[in-house]
Amino acid sequence: MNMTYIIIAIVTLLAGIVLGKIIFAKNTKQKIQDAEHEAQNIISTAETIKKEKIVEAKEKFVQLKAEFDKEVLDRNKKLGESENRYRQKEISINQKDASFEKQIKENEIIKENLSRQLDVVAQKRNQLEKHQEEHIKRLEKISGLTAEEAKSQLIESLKQEVQTQALQLQQEVIEEARQKANKEARKIIIQSIQRTAAEQTIENTVTIFNLESDEIKGQIIGREGRNIRTIEAATGVDLIVDDTPEAIVLSSFDPLRREIARLSLQRLVADGRIHPARIEEVVEKTRKQLEEQVMEIGERTVIELGIHGLHKELIRIVGKMRFRSSYGQNLLMHSREVANLCATMSAELGLSPKLAKRAGLLHDIGKVPDEETELSHALLGAKLAEKYGENPAVINAIGAHHDEMEMQYIISPIVQSCDAISGARPGARREIMQQYLKRIKDLETLAMNYNGVEKAYAIQAGRELRVIVEAEKVSDGDSDKLSFEIAQKIQNEMTYPGQIKVTVIREKRAVNLAR
Repeated sequence: MNMTYIIIAIVTLLAGIVLGKIIFAKNTKQKIQDAEHEAQNIISTAETIKKEKIVEAKEKFVQLKAEFDKEVLDRNKKLGESENRYRQKEISINQKDASFEKQIKENEIIKENLSRQLDVVAQKRNQLEKHQEEHIKRLEKISGLTAEEAKSQLIESLKQEVQTQALQLQQEVIEEARQKANKEARKIIIQSIQRTAAEQTIENTVTIFNLESDEIKGQIIGREGRNIRTIEAATGVDLIVDDTPEAIVLSSFDPLRREIARLSLQRLVADGRIHPARIEEVVEKTRKQLEEQVMEIGERTVIELGIHGLHKELIRIVGKMRFRSSYGQNLLMHSREVANLCATMSAELGLSPKLAKRAGLLHDIGKVPDEETELSHALLGAKLAEKYGENPAVINAIGAHHDEMEMQYIISPIVQSCDAISGARPGARREIMQQYLKRIKDLETLAMNYNGVEKAYAIQAGRELRVIVEAEKVSDGDSDKLSFEIAQKIQNEMTYPGQIKVTVIREKRAVNLAR
């Protein structure tokens, strides 16, 4: 029974396998038929595309052939035009060649004519040279001079005439330029001076200390002169006690020391206790108070002038200038005046008034050094200004206001000019009589060294030099030249305030007596 079931199962299994293979074969055949059908479709599509591409290629070939034919026609047309142009150029060149040949023939004819004319000119030139030689010989015979001698005399006379005319022209040009420059400079300087209120700045080297009675003189002198010696030693000031009623003279070239001595005496006299120990105490206290006063003066000065950012040490030096003098001129008043002049002149010239005012105030700080030095006050002032961080233009203006440094900024000559204006102003400074007389004598001696000068007089306080020359030795033309040379020599060799006018006087007198 079991065996039967097994056989049935095997048969059933085999039948299923055969049936599966039959179904698989049918499916495979169907797939093959589908593939063949799809291949036929692809082949048909490919043939259609091939026909289309062949048609497109034929159309493209026809189009390219048409374009090529057109391009060939254009090139042939251009070649024909170029060929025509070349033919026309060839014709033009041939015509020019014919014209040049004709012109060459004409030039040869003209050359032959010119050659004949040159021969005629050469013959006439030879004849003219012969006539000129004969004429020169006749002139030499008549004048008694050779041609070279006459030529030398003529050149010499022309040379002198040209030199005279050149000198006159030079003087006219210089005078015209000087007048224009002086006019403009005078205008600016006058406006600056008029707008600056100047004060009297002269100070003496002595101070008068007034007393209530002559009895106090004895207390100041002290027993055996101990008090007066102590005062002089402590202050460095000479006390002159003479017969002047109710007054003592304090003498010193240092105004700061005189001020310390005056204030100390004032306190001692008011206190009534005058002895060496008290004198030293009062003098030391007064010196400290004066240092504070110096700082206050400096601060007040820079505030009044509107100067900002100045170093404290420079402010102290400015305050010390109140107690210094130069040629009898108070240094602080002079510096303030120069500062105001610089500001005004800079404003007139369109420059910075603040910078010029700063340089004008500080230009003489080298005159109040704390220590003795061999440097001039201008160079020392420039060194101090550089030390305390001043503007390079201000440093240069300080160092160059006496031409000891090269001027590198425009405010430098302004400071120099304003310094001269303040110093040359009437009443500003005292001039030693001996120096004045020496300057007058040097002026007259300088003029007398020239040939033909008979007399020379310096007049108007040395502002004009009148030179009298001998009429027989000096001509009118020489007078102009002499005046110019003397003025140039004075300008180069002498130092003087303002300007000096040189007047040369030539006078011819004919004198006879009727008897």
